[in-house]
Amino acid sequence: MVVSSSEATRREYAARMNRVIDHIQAHLNEPLDLELLASVACFSPFHFHRLFRAMNGETPQAYIHRLRLERAAQLLVFDPFRAISDIALDCGFSGSAPFARAFKTAWGVSASEWRKRRIRQPESKPREAPGALYLARSKQTAMTHPFQVHVRNIAPVTVAYLRHIGPYIGNTALFRRLFGELFAWAEPRGLFGPDALWLSVFEDNPHFTPAAKQRLEVALIVPAGTPPSGKIGVRKMEAGRCATVRVRVRIEDYAAQWDRLIGDWLPGSGYQPDHRPALEFYHNNPETDPEGKYDIEICLPVQPL
Repeated sequence: MVVSSSEATRREYAARMNRVIDHIQAHLNEPLDLELLASVACFSPFHFHRLFRAMNGETPQAYIHRLRLERAAQLLVFDPFRAISDIALDCGFSGSAPFARAFKTAWGVSASEWRKRRIRQPESKPREAPGALYLARSKQTAMTHPFQVHVRNIAPVTVAYLRHIGPYIGNTALFRRLFGELFAWAEPRGLFGPDALWLSVFEDNPHFTPAAKQRLEVALIVPAGTPPSGKIGVRKMEAGRCATVRVRVRIEDYAAQWDRLIGDWLPGSGYQPDHRPALEFYHNNPETDPEGKYDIEICLPVQPL
């Protein structure tokens, strides 16, 4: 297939932006100045700043600042015994004073008050949030599906991914389209066979991140050394401990499994969520399943409380 020069340029820009976002996500607690990020993207700082804003809807520093504050908001709730000053440094702030000002400006209350109230944004409807990280229990948590939680170490893997930024909750057509694009890229490269394992990666907590800014990646485990191609990025996923549950459910019971894991199991488990993204592994195609069910394994990254 012949690729036009304009299409080749778009693919190259998408690949460079993937590298930058991957770098930001992996180094959020480190200095991330414009010159460094521009060098990751292989652009001049001036052009990189304009391109990042055009492609992501906010400047690089606004993007980094928002992610740091969202991570801090989550840590304050789920790591209740950790000093606020330590959370500030772990989220990339230079000290307690600039963190306090930034947090109050972003959320309208101090960090200590946020932790005290265990603030939550309004709860999503039960069907709306695959991968949502929340404690409030919905009315659909009392279910009869088998539910056995295993805490195990997830090995590091290399994934090819397609990133989406924007609303995704409850949008099955979006997931179908994204996975279709990913599989269409993988199949001719010999990366999508009968033993292929694919997943979704939820980078944000929907209760803290506006829908228009939420980051979703649909991904496929691939051999190490697989080269990226345009908007299909390739990266190594971090290893670590996860609370996992494998269930077979219909779409209407889908999000309630996250509710059970986080609302029912987590508070008495001795664990808390850590900074890594939530995952869903898919083990079947519900369109060909005899019962029309999803065979999924949901994975919540955790660390000891």
